[in-house]
Amino acid sequence: MSYRKLRKKIHYKEQIPDSASDTQKSIDTSITENLNFIKQKTGNSPDIIIRTLAISHDPKVSAAIIHVDGLVDNPTINEFLVQTMEDSVQEKLQDEDLFTVFTEKVVAVGSLETVSDWDTLFQSLLSGDTVILLDGKNEALIASTRGGERRPVEQSDSEITLRGSKEGFTESINTNTALVRRIIKNPNLWVESMNLGKQTNTDLSIMYINGIVDEDIVKEVRQRLGRVDLDAILDSGYIEQVIEDESSGLFPTVTHTERPDAVAGNLLEGRVAIFVNGTPHVLIVPAIMIQFFQTPEDYYVRFPISTLIRMLRVFMFLISLIGPAFYVAVTTFHQEMIPTDLLVIIASQTESVPFPAIVEALIMEVTFEILREAGLRMPNKISATISIVGALVIGQGVIQAGIVSPAMVIVVATTAIASLATPNYDIAISARLLRFAFMLGAAIAGFYGIILGLIMLIVHLVSLRSFGIPYMAPFAPLIPKSLKDSIMRGPIWSFNERPKSLNPQNRVRQGTDQKPLPPIKRGMMRAETKEGDKNES
Repeated sequence: MSYRKLRKKIHYKEQIPDSASDTQKSIDTSITENLNFIKQKTGNSPDIIIRTLAISHDPKVSAAIIHVDGLVDNPTINEFLVQTMEDSVQEKLQDEDLFTVFTEKVVAVGSLETVSDWDTLFQSLLSGDTVILLDGKNEALIASTRGGERRPVEQSDSEITLRGSKEGFTESINTNTALVRRIIKNPNLWVESMNLGKQTNTDLSIMYINGIVDEDIVKEVRQRLGRVDLDAILDSGYIEQVIEDESSGLFPTVTHTERPDAVAGNLLEGRVAIFVNGTPHVLIVPAIMIQFFQTPEDYYVRFPISTLIRMLRVFMFLISLIGPAFYVAVTTFHQEMIPTDLLVIIASQTESVPFPAIVEALIMEVTFEILREAGLRMPNKISATISIVGALVIGQGVIQAGIVSPAMVIVVATTAIASLATPNYDIAISARLLRFAFMLGAAIAGFYGIILGLIMLIVHLVSLRSFGIPYMAPFAPLIPKSLKDSIMRGPIWSFNERPKSLNPQNRVRQGTDQKPLPPIKRGMMRAETKEGDKNES
């Protein structure tokens, strides 16, 4: 290595100090030194509140209460820490150990722990806890006082249902886990906590029901989260992109929800939920294809209605996937499939259009995607107006200008509505992207191009896995008992077993004798049972 390069390397190391050697690892016995280190480490930030108190007649003995403004519950600090320390510590100190007095008699909060290193202290302080330092002690007390301003529990805007719970997750991880515990009052509902993100130290929890979930799935979740080495975790989407089986694919292999009842239902089936602090979106793994067409409301209504709605969703997904491609293939290669009267109308409309059907479809699809994105990013007060007026003006304008035909506008509008009706946004946007590929295939080879694209798509879906679970279960591999909760939804009383694809430890979900019977039949069955008992006796 040359002298110039070696000099640059040494100069670079001098400019960037080693964090391991620069950070003091253990707490000092001098409260003054400790407070100076905290101020230096936090840049003497004004939101780091430090209050020093004299706790004995000897002025050398003092204590300090440290917290971050906005992250704590101020009434708890004032009532159970400051006021208690000022009023009672003089009487209780006497000849006892100072640390014992504080932990057993003075600090009256729900959770209290002792730390001796700065890393844990700063982690707790910046999470909303209050730090108590005592002069002459090389340890600190961490009092649980987390609070501050938070968004209240409200209805989810992205998963609206007519029947069922109206509660939605918030940005507080503790609130979110509590919402699920209100539904599942089971001691086997276990929660494991960790911190991810080298700079953000984001709180993260995984939740599962011990005794139901497959231990291999929980182990796989722990391993994938343990490999995460990101600089920051600002949303659950960060976690989703690094733990899913295939991040380059168009189809999601991890689902997310804002509804506590949806999380509870998946946990009871044997899945694992991943909570990330700062976001209302909770990840659920593993995920299968048919799961993206289901909603919690499906289980709150009678099964014939739920089955028809699920079939309608799958049909709308197919329309959003190959609707424009089908029109392009028919009008370009397979005109004989169109009734004569309709063919005459379409031919008269396209007579003045200078572009082929594929160009018309691309123009309208791109235009509708622009309008959709603009409507999402605009302020709520004008987004609906701009979207409606823009669609009407542009649709009417392109028809009068002769750029596209009215039939093409109808096809593209129907496709856009069908994609919006798909219950899951991730699967809907996958169909929106694949739609362009199917349109090109239809323009090149007609129906043969569409069929070839569908075959390639099915092969790709069958090859996908989500945490080791086949993505197309229960269709591939075929699991007959699980088909009752797939495209169709059987009656609740028939769900005797949990999904076999998840390999749950406890396969039994409920009793087998759950089918409702009219009073007459129930009385007849009881009479037959009594008669049989008499004959046996």
